[in-house]
Amino acid sequence: MSSIAVFFSIVAALAIGAISPGPSFVLVSRIAVSRSRSAGLAAALGMGAGGVIFASLALLGLNALLMQVEWLYLGLKIAGGLYLIYLGIRIWRGASEGLALDAPASPASMAAGRNFWFGLGTQLSNPKTAIYYGSIFAALLPADPARGLMFAVPPAVFLLEAGWYTIVAIAFSSNRPRALYLRSKRWIDRVAGVVMGALGARLVTESLPRHIWR
Repeated sequence: MSSIAVFFSIVAALAIGAISPGPSFVLVSRIAVSRSRSAGLAAALGMGAGGVIFASLALLGLNALLMQVEWLYLGLKIAGGLYLIYLGIRIWRGASEGLALDAPASPASMAAGRNFWFGLGTQLSNPKTAIYYGSIFAALLPADPARGLMFAVPPAVFLLEAGWYTIVAIAFSSNRPRALYLRSKRWIDRVAGVVMGALGARLVTESLPRHIWR
């Protein structure tokens, strides 16, 4: 298979994973609808940066290390799960508060940076994504890939992840979703908080010894 065919096969496989609903989707959509379009776009860039980190780690073969060093992988899963639970609690607790739009007086760069780091942290909170990237690369990359292919994959991952979440941010920051959010903020935030917390709890429980749950 040519390098071009391999490249597009990888992009297609990763696109399926990117558009699957998860904590990243919940966070970006909520930031876009509750704050602003620019805030959602900043979070989308954070998602793209996180995807590049995962892709680079997978290309370097570090995902194999996670699979071999079980305690490290489990530790990362627990830390990521606790982070998602923390975000879920924050969202739930803010459900009854007024709409917290980014203050016009605050520096735009500060608000953008905060949302970027929220996006990056949420993307990196699930080490299972790194394993997913690694499995795709292991299945589709040739044993001795061309250097151009290796250099082309990370930018493509950024465009894929950031591009998808940019679409999410634009869609949820439009007038109709925002009007719906304003009418039902308490319940939407509570559902988002429960979903985020449940995803985090799932990561944590998957990491604990099975005999605890018997």
